[in-house]
Amino acid sequence: MKGKLCCLALCCVMVLSVIGCGSSDRQSKTSGDSVMEAEPAVNGDDIPGYEYGDHFWSDEPVTYTMFWSDHEAYPMTDSWELFDRIAEMTNVTLDISGYSIARTDYDEKKALMINSGETAYIIPKTYDESAFVDGGAVVAVSDWIAYMPNFTGFIEKYDLQEDLNTILKDDGKFYRLPGLKEVAEQNYTFTARKDIFDAAGYDLSELEKNWTWDDLYEVLSGVKEYMVNEGMCTENDYIWSDRWAGDDGSGGNILKLMGASYGVPSGWAVKDGMAYDADTDSFYFAEISDNYKQYVTILNKFIDGKILDPESFTQTDEQACQKFYRGEAVFIGINQSVYTDYIANLNTTVGEGNYELYIVVYPKGTNDYRAENSRLENGVMIASRALKELSEEEFIKMIRFIDWLFYSDEAFDFIKWGVKGSDYTKGETYEIVTDEASGMEIKQLLPHWYCGGLGIAQTEEDQEDMRLKLGYAGGVFWYGGTAAQLSDAYPPVLQDYFARSADYRNNKPLDPTIRPTEDENEQINLWKTPLIDHVKSWTLQFATGNKDIDSDWDSYVDGCINLKYRELTNLYNEIYNRNK
Repeated sequence: MKGKLCCLALCCVMVLSVIGCGSSDRQSKTSGDSVMEAEPAVNGDDIPGYEYGDHFWSDEPVTYTMFWSDHEAYPMTDSWELFDRIAEMTNVTLDISGYSIARTDYDEKKALMINSGETAYIIPKTYDESAFVDGGAVVAVSDWIAYMPNFTGFIEKYDLQEDLNTILKDDGKFYRLPGLKEVAEQNYTFTARKDIFDAAGYDLSELEKNWTWDDLYEVLSGVKEYMVNEGMCTENDYIWSDRWAGDDGSGGNILKLMGASYGVPSGWAVKDGMAYDADTDSFYFAEISDNYKQYVTILNKFIDGKILDPESFTQTDEQACQKFYRGEAVFIGINQSVYTDYIANLNTTVGEGNYELYIVVYPKGTNDYRAENSRLENGVMIASRALKELSEEEFIKMIRFIDWLFYSDEAFDFIKWGVKGSDYTKGETYEIVTDEASGMEIKQLLPHWYCGGLGIAQTEEDQEDMRLKLGYAGGVFWYGGTAAQLSDAYPPVLQDYFARSADYRNNKPLDPTIRPTEDENEQINLWKTPLIDHVKSWTLQFATGNKDIDSDWDSYVDGCINLKYRELTNLYNEIYNRNK
């Protein structure tokens, strides 16, 4: 990190104190379910005004510490101008020295630092805040949203109150400022080598509208038959080898998408295995349901039929991608950020013009819901240390800075695209072109830039990646935005996919959430950890055929019984009924 971000002046501002971990640090309970009705923790009448859309500026230079998830695909370097520009625009220096953590270790090491009291003030890229709430390590941010006009304005404008209520804790407050989206998007899905599917006689654009996983099996079986006849593979080869499935032992993206289509939380989404039944208005353990059995049965069908590579659950993403680039596999997971990588690599291995990709709307199971239905994203926690070490006025200033940096339209465009009119290479970072048909502003990088983070591919050898060079369009800041902001960099192929996904599938209604007390939360964690480890292990064994779904089913269920799934379910419903 640049020397100025590590400046010794920070030592004059911060006190090296350790956060108390007792429950007495937790803010008092707020009555009612609507956080937008909560009173602010302090009276801000004497604080200078700050309204929706205002630019944030600190009259005095100030430094805030912040955690940073350093991604291996675009590692932070001293050449980045992102932090310098933030300082120039706001008079705020972000100090991440000592708080930059490799993405693969981020959650674990961040948690250790928070729990030890050696935490940064600002804690972004947080998916689950639960572990830090009961001990009082983080602030109840809902007490302070009166000073966040961009955050509250977005919630009110796009009617996000119901979404926000899903992260309330037992005291009626929330402890994470989530990324906010106008619409839910199904970003993760699959892409196929359309040229090969076409040659085999399959029209993906028609099939995807209503196909099921059984339909996909039949299609991939037909494509494989064609490939075998053409000498492109053998009967023993797998033509679907996937990524995002082997990195954490959960089955990742494949199991999340397939499970969701059967109403089963699995893979990345498994959490505690609980699902909500609207007909009975109660929770149940989905991992032993009939839907779960159908789901693992069809999953095993793909592997047993030598369609889906069982190495998908052990290999790295790079190994999966290389099989796709070599033409060994013709079906693989995709999201908007890797599309340009696929194009660039296939241009090298297969040759530009010799292939065509098609991003499919993935199949239905027992429902037609997309896996993503929440309009909340990962977000920002604020350490209680900041509240203790800063004056009330200075803490509110930091809250307003966070509101501008993570939720204002101005900062959203800046973090994602750079600064219009700046002097990076004697020219603007992007120019605005008006699409008269839609009235939307379409941002375009200047010819010397491309950007993997924006899905804008390299087209000339002398182009540089703006994300690698300057630090924009990374994965720490910009999670959320309006539909226009989310799609302002999408090429036509991605715009087409998102339109089809919204047209062919529905959003699942939001499930109610439970709000356990500190003791109840501890009990849930004690039960769910070994239980879900058991579920993950057996799910992959059912998938790969190491366990037989019929003959070994009772043993699997008995294991869930012994690991307290019934007690977990009863506690869930007890808490839910209490909080209705």
